[in-house]
Amino acid sequence: MSQKIAAEDCPKAWSGPTTEQPPPPVVVREYEEERDKAGVERMEMLCEVTGQRSGPDNKKKKKRKKNKKKAILVTDLLGDPLCRVRSFPSHVMLVAEWGEGGEIVGVIRGCIKRVKIRGNGNNTTSSSSDYVTAANVLGLRVSPSHRRHGIATRLIQAIEIWCKQHGADYAYMATDATNSPSLKLFTTKCDFIKFRTPTLRMRPVHAHRKPLGSDVSIIRMTPRLAESMYRRVLAGSDFFPEDMDEIVAHPLNLGTFVGVPKESARTWDPESGTLPPSSFAVMSVWNTKGVYNFRVKGASGLMQACCAGSRMLDSCMPWLRIPSFPDVFKQFGFYFLYGLYMTGERGPSLMKSLCDLAHNMARDDAGCGAVVAEVGQEDPIKAAIPHWKRFAWSEDVWCIKNLHEELVHKRGDLDWVHMSKGRSPVLFVDPRDV
Repeated sequence: MSQKIAAEDCPKAWSGPTTEQPPPPVVVREYEEERDKAGVERMEMLCEVTGQRSGPDNKKKKKRKKNKKKAILVTDLLGDPLCRVRSFPSHVMLVAEWGEGGEIVGVIRGCIKRVKIRGNGNNTTSSSSDYVTAANVLGLRVSPSHRRHGIATRLIQAIEIWCKQHGADYAYMATDATNSPSLKLFTTKCDFIKFRTPTLRMRPVHAHRKPLGSDVSIIRMTPRLAESMYRRVLAGSDFFPEDMDEIVAHPLNLGTFVGVPKESARTWDPESGTLPPSSFAVMSVWNTKGVYNFRVKGASGLMQACCAGSRMLDSCMPWLRIPSFPDVFKQFGFYFLYGLYMTGERGPSLMKSLCDLAHNMARDDAGCGAVVAEVGQEDPIKAAIPHWKRFAWSEDVWCIKNLHEELVHKRGDLDWVHMSKGRSPVLFVDPRDV
């Protein structure tokens, strides 16, 4: 798909004849790997200094000296610009070319899936009428030297056209809550509506192992049993995917684990198709290291020395359980916890044991620096997930847009954009979207 657009500029008052040339046209088209890969990588490298996933801005920060070093988080896509969307059968990346030289100055990605239109905690069934086709819009980047020409807006408009052509009913996106320009662009210019503000729970990987508890049994489920359990306990959650079977069987899924009290483990047979008789918790682990890595750049020598010292002490004296900080100044990945569910009186303690298991798995995986989970703000499970407040990203904001107005008349109160009641507090965060 190719769409020729005129680059926008800020309006200026007329001041007589001028020899200034208008900006060259911009062409938006689909990404071609052999032709575009090097240009996309150069452009995204220029964008990495924007400090994504930073903490909230405040007046004190603005008063800091200009020459003071500021640590930023840099993303490495491991040489594959399509890595964030490859796991979806229907995906695309669009590029924006500037002028006759064909310089790539912007990109945007999109992928399509079938998800639960509106979760209802009291409804655990999954009929086909409960699902809609939704497009995730992500990875919008515009070269710093080519901003304020309307390129981002045109990329969003072009990806919306692609989404409609591929049957999407809705488009949604997620961005850092502190990223005001991005939120303004999507909500003011492109008619997206703020939909969800999930909570991030992050935990650094320490050098010592976490004890799992002597009264807990942890059982690894096969993909078939994991899918069956998830369709029973999480089918009432928002954004529950129709292709859950493909997720739990994906090569990046490191396993689905169920935690039960030891006394229950003696009588419960996972192959029976029944749920555990009393309290239990379930969790799946996704390895993002196979998709992209992070690295912290610009940290002071003192900060790096303190982190290295904490790791050395923790390695030498693991029985002290010192909360050491991972080496985030080299490339590192993280494990993403998804499909989190707990029930019963012992549910919270069982969930903690599962999270400790994930930590120990990450500890044994060289280059894994953190364990991350993202859950709904009102989901009671967020209180049971161990996290470290000092090692945190800003919260996300999810925005959504109805791509077909006739859906409002067809589905009425089931329309995501206009609904206000009946929404499930449980939000299923697809690990492929992270």
